[in-house]
Amino acid sequence: MRSETRTGPVGDSVDDSVPGDGLVKAGVVVFAVGAVATLVTVAPLLLGTEPFPTVAYLVSMLMGVGFALAGAGVLRSVAAQRRQARRTA
Repeated sequence: MRSETRTGPVGDSVDDSVPGDGLVKAGVVVFAVGAVATLVTVAPLLLGTEPFPTVAYLVSMLMGVGFALAGAGVLRSVAAQRRQARRTA
């Protein structure tokens, strides 16, 4: 494992990105937006105030979309690592 460690001088940019990283990052952001929307949507129900319009409930569905995006990114990363392992073996 020691031979796989990449070290370099400070400021040396090493590109460690693999396919799927962008999808995982986008999925995290979309999931976070959906989670905040879910909290905001549920709050009036717990406080006994007037519920938000339907659009707020639709935005809270982004939580599932973000989870699916991140999962697709992980699967894409796994597939890329398998292809690389097959090439080196």
